[in-house]
Amino acid sequence: MRRIVSVWLIDWPVTVWANGAGRVSPPETPVGTHEGPPFALIGRTSRGAVIHALNAAARAAGLSRGQTQADARAILPALECRPADPDADDRALRALAVWAERWSPSVTVDASPDGLEGLFMDVTGAAHLFGGEAGLLEQVERRMGQAGVRARAAIAPTPGAAWAVARHGSAARNARVVAGPALRDVLSGLPVEALRIDAATLKQARRFGLYRIGDLYPMPRSGLARRFREVDGAGLVRRLDQALGLAAEAMDPTRPPPRYRAWEAYAEPLGDTAGVEGRAPGLMADLAAALEKDGQGARALTLTGFRTDGQTRGLSIRLGTPGRDAGIWMRLFRERGFERIDLGFGIDALMLSADLTERVTARQISTEDEAAARHAESLAALIDRLSARLGEAAIQIAEPNGSWLPERAERWRPALGARPVPVKNDSGDRRARPILMLDPPEPIEVVAELPDRPPAQFTWRRVARRVTRADGPERLSPEWWRSASDGAGPLQRQPRTRDYYRIEDDQGLRYWLFREGLYGREYAGAAEERAPSWWMHGMFP
Repeated sequence: MRRIVSVWLIDWPVTVWANGAGRVSPPETPVGTHEGPPFALIGRTSRGAVIHALNAAARAAGLSRGQTQADARAILPALECRPADPDADDRALRALAVWAERWSPSVTVDASPDGLEGLFMDVTGAAHLFGGEAGLLEQVERRMGQAGVRARAAIAPTPGAAWAVARHGSAARNARVVAGPALRDVLSGLPVEALRIDAATLKQARRFGLYRIGDLYPMPRSGLARRFREVDGAGLVRRLDQALGLAAEAMDPTRPPPRYRAWEAYAEPLGDTAGVEGRAPGLMADLAAALEKDGQGARALTLTGFRTDGQTRGLSIRLGTPGRDAGIWMRLFRERGFERIDLGFGIDALMLSADLTERVTARQISTEDEAAARHAESLAALIDRLSARLGEAAIQIAEPNGSWLPERAERWRPALGARPVPVKNDSGDRRARPILMLDPPEPIEVVAELPDRPPAQFTWRRVARRVTRADGPERLSPEWWRSASDGAGPLQRQPRTRDYYRIEDDQGLRYWLFREGLYGREYAGAAEERAPSWWMHGMFP
């Protein structure tokens, strides 16, 4: 049976503010308790300044959310007010959802209005890891309290039932553990607003004398929807069926839950990097065993530390080829640097997750291929280590780009995970392209017979050079489908035909240069008439 935990974050916006968001210095006294001064966060609406959130002391004085600031100040002149920041509340709620992954890999943000914000956690089959369901609820509330978050949790077979019991059920923790057979009876005594209905539907229900969820049980679904047709009758029926488990309710996790992960919690927080590094090999061995069992290999790994202050810090590595060697993972994490994990006041849980996995299949290689396979493995391991140490963007590899123009013939991408692509040399001449290419090409002055003869002499970088041998031309037509803005460097103009020559000067040095444009035979429709120009593009060894 499905088991869902709903966590109600009591006075969440006030909690976020009290923990540092939106203020310069901490309050002198707690704002989330009756002992603290009456406090409210003010939001701006079409009605003007209204109370967005308030603490327990302000509620005890008779104030409520949605009340205008003027009315609140008239009732309680000593009310302390600060501007609300819903965006900061949402960011903090999502960060808390990531931290709550210590209890479940599937955590969903519940952004309910009117101070009922919270989280959903799918803990099906996992409660025994935390001392049973009652022990899990106790741990959730205690750990969140230690992180400065007031919370109340409940567990039930459906999200709707867990939500209702957490916010409107008994204060006793054992009463907030709802078993499947008792679900209908537990919900029957809760108020109708526990079904997560809007204010208009709630008002209509009270007009009809429907105050408890159990009052809805005898009513036929079709009649119930018709009676509430002036409001959201279908929504009321849907919420009732979802709470009872008669209709499905999907939960969208804040982060996709990893298929493979290894997790450990510690009675005493880890306060130094050595402690984290010492615990990591055990997690890696457990994860590698799970991957090997399913014939999978990891391409990306993340080590997440759950801090005692309610925050998370992670360290990630990527591999060029899928693998499950815990020793290699450990070396890569060391290259990445365990000290990059900010431990704060300590880490009381660690999780290693495989963010990207691939199927690993055995393959048989011949004796001739063995050396090539070893070379490929060594190269992949070197790229992994360099990428972990220097960053993926620092180690790049060139790959074909599907263009015959030299400056567009290849593109650079991170070497991590890149697969070599065989390049076919259509000319059959290994010297057709030089090893050293200039980016961008540099202009040169040329003496040559018109219209199509190779250079007899050229001047490059203020040095005149006499040509003794020449081979060419190799003609490259312009890529007419590209715009002029697609060009590179000084060639960002209307593309023209190029004639490339391989030449050698009287010093024995060999060059690769080209003439852009044709003398007297430029193609029709050119954007401008200009004389052909000569460019140096590369040198041969």
